[in-house]
Amino acid sequence: MSIEERLEAINVFLNETRSFEPPPAFRRQANVRDERVYRDAATDPEKFWSRFAEELIWIKKWDRVLEWKPPYAKWFLNGKINASFNCVDRWAKSNLRTKKAIVWEGEPGEERTLTFGDLYEEVNKCADALKNLGVKKGDRVALYLPMIPEAVVAMLACARIGAIHNVVFGGFSAESLRDRINDSQVKVLITADGGYRRGKAVPLKKAADEALENTPSIEHVMVVKRVSCDVQMKPGRDHWWHDLMAKAKSECEPEPMDSEDILYILYTSGTTGKPKGIVHTTGGYLTGVYATSKWVFDLKPDDVYWCTADIGWVTGHSYIVYGPLANGATVFMYEGAPDWPQKDRFWKLIEKYKITIFYTAPTAIRAFMKWGTEWPASANLTSLRLLGSVGEPINPEAWMWYHKHIGHETCPVVDTWWQTETGMILITPLPGIVTTKPGSATKPFPGIGASVLNEQGKQVKTGGGYLALTKPWPAMLRGIYGDPDRFMSQYWSKWKNIYFTGDGAKIDQDGYLWLLGRVDDVLNVSGHRVGTMEVESALVDHPSVAEAAVVGRAHEIKGEAIAAFVILKEGIEKSEDLSKELKEHVAKKIGAIARPEDIIFAAEVPKTRSGKIMRRLLKNIAEGKVLGDTTTLADPEVIHRLKQQSEEEG
Repeated sequence: MSIEERLEAINVFLNETRSFEPPPAFRRQANVRDERVYRDAATDPEKFWSRFAEELIWIKKWDRVLEWKPPYAKWFLNGKINASFNCVDRWAKSNLRTKKAIVWEGEPGEERTLTFGDLYEEVNKCADALKNLGVKKGDRVALYLPMIPEAVVAMLACARIGAIHNVVFGGFSAESLRDRINDSQVKVLITADGGYRRGKAVPLKKAADEALENTPSIEHVMVVKRVSCDVQMKPGRDHWWHDLMAKAKSECEPEPMDSEDILYILYTSGTTGKPKGIVHTTGGYLTGVYATSKWVFDLKPDDVYWCTADIGWVTGHSYIVYGPLANGATVFMYEGAPDWPQKDRFWKLIEKYKITIFYTAPTAIRAFMKWGTEWPASANLTSLRLLGSVGEPINPEAWMWYHKHIGHETCPVVDTWWQTETGMILITPLPGIVTTKPGSATKPFPGIGASVLNEQGKQVKTGGGYLALTKPWPAMLRGIYGDPDRFMSQYWSKWKNIYFTGDGAKIDQDGYLWLLGRVDDVLNVSGHRVGTMEVESALVDHPSVAEAAVVGRAHEIKGEAIAAFVILKEGIEKSEDLSKELKEHVAKKIGAIARPEDIIFAAEVPKTRSGKIMRRLLKNIAEGKVLGDTTTLADPEVIHRLKQQSEEEG
């Protein structure tokens, strides 16, 4: 049975009837107020994208907008541009020099503010320091840092001199760091002595030293002093950040970069297989993230914008650094956990800094739901005017909770779909003109070709199938670093000249898109196809449930049986009666075929660092198999606790 037949056979729970018009006051001030932008972009996409590109500062204007030789695109051919200049200099050398660029709070409570003038000086000095270490255009520089302003400074410094940055999430293991350094032959590593997480210092330099035991390409290491813990400094290789910055010049000329020169490599952290080094180039990428930041987040000069992602993920690259700063926005950054020292930390930060735009993940939203409404209710959230969601499909009840308890029913919610590979948001409401539906990412951004296709590549008018991208977009990946064959087989082999996202989706009668997760997250129960997301949404619909993760396990009669890992809301006690009630709730919402065989109550579920549920490991737990490597888990101990619980309750 093909995937579109599987998806069509799913008893669809997401028949969402609620909808929300843009608030009139928001619509009146929105950056986009006319739906003709969709028609104009469809009529002449090259003209549409070139208008955004013209709002950037180019050293030399391009000759052609697009060259498309599938699967390779070139955007703004022969144009010369520098991303660092567009994010820093253009504002620092204007009347916005004293405007706040980065507002930061550390987990212990320290505060730092960098104006665009300050950011200009720090980026220039870091760029000069890197040059003094021998870094040249095209060299790779790895960043292994906590969420501190130096991470942004280092990224922009690399972009300034044409070095290719390779940011590795500070929560990854030494082994993960080593693999990424060796794969891209990194010359210089920038790290810190440590960072703070839930009141504890995480020893980053110690992990970096372990990684560097077998990284022959590394010549130098810059170390930021963050937690003032004891570290080993290897003479000749390791240098304190503050010492190098003190010696550096405060002027470093930006390198003219071809539009198609590589800006960065970022490794995906998939739950299986070797991480892929996704390559993004300069001109098209900067145009795409600039455009989407401006229109999706409706950025205004006085906004204080907070994206809660870590700098180590593509969301941090595109929507903490390059997109907002290219718009001259004020970006808020926070170092630590949302529940430290209490579960109101995010809400107190919004109140304190008068955050106006808040962009976070459904995983976080469901955690907030679990903790209870009293935490956001204790803070003044009236500064907020727009909410965003990113990272995975958001279930309708989480969307509604977010809308009601964080946005107080006055803030549009932009549910965004995109990938590390796409570089920029591709499916999203435009908040001033699009009616939203809880759980739907709504429509492709203007100029984006996104369709639901069947196995043969034919468009599905209504119903389920594969989400595919049918025409090139400016921020699209240019390949997998050092592995062109994998680039072809992974993304371009399913249909001719069409990008396969790997996600299932359905399109409704209004043309709205509903993301259904990865296409392999479909279970075969007694010959019936049941989507994991459908069952998870049904479980979370129950008032006792904060979050759920569903997998299939082998069953001698049914083929596959549904095992559901359930996290209860605060104050709810697990019981056999509740387990039965949840099974019946799913059966009522979807149908008897979707009734879970097993309900496993859990304190947490294993996730990757970016918050994606690791269903492969959950399946192993449900089936009692030996567990594999857990180095990419947010909390490896979760695995052991879950395995023990499943054995006790099974």
